[in-house]
Amino acid sequence: MSTTTDGREAERRAAEHLERLGFTILERNYRCRLGEIDLVAEERDVLCFVEVRSRASTRYGEAIETITPAKRRRIALAAHHYLVTRRLEERACRFDVVTISSSGAEPELVRDAFDLE
Repeated sequence: MSTTTDGREAERRAAEHLERLGFTILERNYRCRLGEIDLVAEERDVLCFVEVRSRASTRYGEAIETITPAKRRRIALAAHHYLVTRRLEERACRFDVVTISSSGAEPELVRDAFDLE
């Protein structure tokens, strides 16, 4: 499988996992010139910008460790664009991460995984 195919499969599994937890998926692969958000979801009254990370092995670290400060900034910029263009600036929101450590492992949700410093 290619990395694109692997990524799409991880995002599909992450979306299914979130739906089982009661989230509503609003958007998949939201893109703008500032960045990309893998999933935009809603949990109760909170808008969640979700980054999906998968690793076949933890040899070089955990999946969540691959989210660099630069990546967090691009996600935040894309999230801001999403909020402004949809006039949702007043919505409560957070940044979540779904990690998948191997093809058979259950995805893991990290709520409020990072914030803007």
